[in-house]
Amino acid sequence: MSRALVVLLAVALLAPAAAHAADGVLTATLLNGLRVLLLEDPRSPIVSFQVWYRVGSRNEQRGATGIAHLIEHMMFKGTPTYGPRQFARIVEQNGGQDNAFTSQDVTSYFVNIAADKLDLVVELEADRMQNLLLEPKDIDSERQVVIEERRTRTEDDPSGFLGEEVSSIAFKAHPYGYPIIGWMEDLKRLTPDEIRAFYRAYYVPNNAIVVAVGAFRAEDALERIKRRFGRIPRGPEPPAVLAVEPPQNGERRVIVRKQAELPIVYLAWHVPNHRAEDAAALEVLSTVLSGGRASRLYKQLVYERQLALEAGGDYSYFSLDPNLFWFWATAMPGQTPETLEQELLAQMERLRKEPVTEEELQRAKNQIEATFVFQEDSIHRRAALLARFELLGGHGLKDAFLAKIRAVTAADLQRVARAWFPDDRKNVGVLLPKP
Repeated sequence: MSRALVVLLAVALLAPAAAHAADGVLTATLLNGLRVLLLEDPRSPIVSFQVWYRVGSRNEQRGATGIAHLIEHMMFKGTPTYGPRQFARIVEQNGGQDNAFTSQDVTSYFVNIAADKLDLVVELEADRMQNLLLEPKDIDSERQVVIEERRTRTEDDPSGFLGEEVSSIAFKAHPYGYPIIGWMEDLKRLTPDEIRAFYRAYYVPNNAIVVAVGAFRAEDALERIKRRFGRIPRGPEPPAVLAVEPPQNGERRVIVRKQAELPIVYLAWHVPNHRAEDAAALEVLSTVLSGGRASRLYKQLVYERQLALEAGGDYSYFSLDPNLFWFWATAMPGQTPETLEQELLAQMERLRKEPVTEEELQRAKNQIEATFVFQEDSIHRRAALLARFELLGGHGLKDAFLAKIRAVTAADLQRVARAWFPDDRKNVGVLLPKP
């Protein structure tokens, strides 16, 4: 065999293999570990280009909370090639929109722009994955922006403040107990060296997913991504999150006094995430309780009995680790937090004792399915859904989600209500208005 042929065979073996899935998504993993998902959608001449990093507040350490969110802000402060604040300016000048968010599990960046500007966005995102400027003066400036954001959204917001307090008592070991925005003391203390080290550890191609949906040929787009992102070196594997929350022993309660007009009550229980068989039933149960104006909490506490000004709930199906099932209410003037707490608990007791009606069950399933299907109308949301399911273990899981929801029965809801919401393992937060 000739030496040239040997070299060609070696290159072929090393080249990342691309494959079209049954749902039309072209997938590839580059040699540096970057995962790429591409879906052609020619309905409009635009593209949504998204980079999802597997890092959020879940990856932080005590004493350094808020660092993931602060780096999200710093990602718009420039590189040696594109100076401070040039990223957003260039995108806007080319008719696009950009933004980002940090959650417990991920940090996501997106640009929605005309499809013929795809090369520009690939260049901008690859550049800041590797070459971010983290100057001390810029860090201090953005630190103040985040501190003010914390004051506005958490410390001066009664509901946000109470939710943060409940999370902090619900989790003893797992970093889900940390606020995504960080504790104020940590935000003031974080050093440039810590921020640079965190960026180098997590902003590497083998810790990222690139997702694009829009008017392009997937094979061409993959080649463009390979040419630019492919030359970024693979980084060391980021540290794994090993913390496991131990079982809760007994009720936990926090009472805070805050300048507010009305009392607020939060209830939260530890529940499993998407990996568990009960996940789909918990998703439907959350919708029965708090999905819109026809939900039990709104209909009975807000509309019919006028005990609460607002009431709602939440379940984190897409959470990477087991998380909390929430519901809450804000009292109407003249109502006490004790009344609200008992009414919220009575709603859960009712779910344990009697099956939901067929009408309620079907309405909740229809709501979930409609929300899911309507997302297909937006290239931005289509891309985000692909990324979400890829983070859970593979974008193909998306196709099984609705089947799981449709299979949920009234008996399933009653079973999970009995299994996951014991009175002696609840986390209770009460906010009492302070003059």
